[in-house]
Formats: sequence, C-alpha cells, structure tokens
Amino acid sequence: MHSAPLKLVISGPVGAGKTTLVQTLSQTPVIATEAEASEDIGKSNTTVAFDFGTLHLGGHDLHLYGTPGQDRFSFMWEVLCEGALGLILLVAGDRPQDFLHARNILEFITSRLPVPFLVGVTRQDQPRAWAPADVALYFDLPAVQVAGLNATNADEARDLLAQLLELSLHASAPLPERTLP
Repeated sequence: MHSAPLKLVISGPVGAGKTTLVQTLSQTPVIATEAEASEDIGKSNTTVAFDFGTLHLGGHDLHLYGTPGQDRFSFMWEVLCEGALGLILLVAGDRPQDFLHARNILEFITSRLPVPFLVGVTRQDQPRAWAPADVALYFDLPAVQVAGLNATNADEARDLLAQLLELSLHASAPLPERTLP
C-alpha cells in the first residue's frame, strides 16, 4: 500500500530563492507557473500559482510547493499550507528591506494554520547579508528556527529539510506527562 504524499511549503518574498530551493530539492522536473512580472519586482518573471516538485524520502513522497511571493497571490499561501507537514520561509539575507514582508507572510500563514516552520536565510555569500542569528532576533524567534543556506546547494537544502522534519516531529510528539510533587 502506498502512503499519501507529504507536503512541504516553501514561501517568502519575491526573489528569496523559493523556486531555486524547490529545484534543488526535487528529484523530478519542477513544474513552474511563472509569468512575466506585471510590476517592477527586480526580475522579469515571477511565480503566479506555485512551483511543484517531488522528493522520495524514506518510502514517502514529499511534495514540494513553492508559493508566489507577491501579496496579490496571498490566497495561495493558505491553500498550499493546508495539511502541510511544514513550512520553510525564505528571506534573502542581503535584502533586509524585505524582512517585514517576510514576517507578514509568516504571520498570515501561522495565524491561520498551526504549521511547524523554519526561516531560511539565503544569499549568505553576499557581502552585506544578515547572519541567521540576527534574522532570528528580527523575527523574535529562537536561533534553532533560523538557518542560513545557499538555495542551490543540495547538501544545505537537505540539511534545512532535515532540521524542519525534526522540528515537525517534536511539534507533533505528545507532551511528557507532568507529575506533581
């Protein structure tokens, strides 16, 4: 019997590396729903529905969904996160002007759906990129929920995925029973 696929959502502002991370993790050709940008977003094409790839992981298929980064597609964030095993929110470490938008995306999703998440800080190779620890402070998150990565590096992408899966397992584990003294 084949088990139902698991779902991982990758979200964040435009240009944070969502499509790249889906492409890096996917073991199948990625289906991308890109269109020419209708406004100046710093690149010619942008995701308008979602990117989709798959990863076979320990007998399970993990479906990878990259969300669009623009607010006008925010309805897709909630649709894609429904039933998700976890969320990776990407922010470009060298674009602190996008951090508020990233935090708004995170709050939009997590206020509607209780999904375990990590923040991935991309573009760590850039000279003025914020360190993951500084991004954790900005987002008011524990340092373990924020990690730096190169979205094109398969090892770093898999490490981030493993970190999220560990977090997801801990989130779904029953709480230990408290004994009163």
